[in-house]
Amino acid sequence: VQLQASGGGLVQAGGSLRLSCAASLHTFSNYSIGWFRQYPGKEREFLAAVKWSGSVGSTTYADSVKGRFTISRDKDKNTEYLQIDSLKPEDTAVYYCAAGGAYLSTSSRDYAYWGQGTLVTVSS
Repeated sequence: VQLQASGGGLVQAGGSLRLSCAASLHTFSNYSIGWFRQYPGKEREFLAAVKWSGSVGSTTYADSVKGRFTISRDKDKNTEYLQIDSLKPEDTAVYYCAAGGAYLSTSSRDYAYWGQGTLVTVSS
């Protein structure tokens, strides 16, 4: 399983960003996909996760990001997306996508495969 996160960058507070997670074939049908972020010196923080069953995705979001973060996918491109709206300076972090087991989990320990991370910087 290979994952590659991209789409980070510098954005002003209040703006939006869409992060991408490109994966090897069949990853999204076989694994749950989680999004995490990490602040310097801190553990990875769960943001959102999805498990696809055909075209139907079961999702879960951290309470802190509900309403601002949205998961979607482009099945033809083997790519998951994390849409982040109303960005805040405290969203500045490295964002990761990860592939886990057959069920949704909010724990980073349940995700065995990780992308390299993409840096999001939000200016005030």
